[in-house]
Amino acid sequence: MGLSGKLVSKTNIKSDGDVFHEIFRERPHHVPDMSPDLVQNCDLHHGEWGTVGSVIFWSYTHDGKESVSKQIIEAIDEEKKSVTYNIVEGDLMELYKTFKATVHVDTVGEDNLVTWTFVYEKLNEDVPDPHTLMELCVKLTKDIESHHLTDA
Repeated sequence: MGLSGKLVSKTNIKSDGDVFHEIFRERPHHVPDMSPDLVQNCDLHHGEWGTVGSVIFWSYTHDGKESVSKQIIEAIDEEKKSVTYNIVEGDLMELYKTFKATVHVDTVGEDNLVTWTFVYEKLNEDVPDPHTLMELCVKLTKDIESHHLTDA
């Protein structure tokens, strides 16, 4: 298997897909309140919330270890309800040469499908595919869904 990879996960949510997209587009700093076990902090380091080119710094727990990630919002697509983050610093960069994460919501009637896509290049063959990070994102999705269902 090569060093480049792509991992995709889809999760159905019962909460509002537009609200979910809005959180990752312009209110990611609210995520620690919705999933405090997974995400401890989210700060804006440059730019404005919800704008391409803005730099966001996350503190989170991955595989039982405190981790950090500095990300640039690379793309926002309102029509597709997607946000793409380019990870530029932090723990993931110890394993991957490049790492991009896209979260996107498909809404059909009452059904909302959240898709997480990772596109990455490992530093070497010994680096595992980011399955545990994908599990974290699925759990985060469920935490955000639960938060909004209890608020409803």
